[in-house]
Amino acid sequence: MPTWLIVILCAVAAVGLFVVGMSLTLMIKGHHIDSEISTNKNMQRLGIKCAVHETREADGGADCSDGQPAGCSGNCGACDIEAHEAEK
Repeated sequence: MPTWLIVILCAVAAVGLFVVGMSLTLMIKGHHIDSEISTNKNMQRLGIKCAVHETREADGGADCSDGQPAGCSGNCGACDIEAHEAEK
């Protein structure tokens, strides 16, 4: 059996195992894995913040938790500084 065919079969098997693992997680837990910082309760409980949020706090900018700028919910997408400056 050629080497390239073995590599392709291993890659297909690895992707298949990943899909099965994610499907089992979805079936057992009943929901998708929540990896977004702004909506994951465990990350919030541990005090984990997105990089944009931490940078804004370090620079003395508006804190995302106080609603500044408008619509900022603590996640990196909502704390987009350039987008909020363009709105002004």
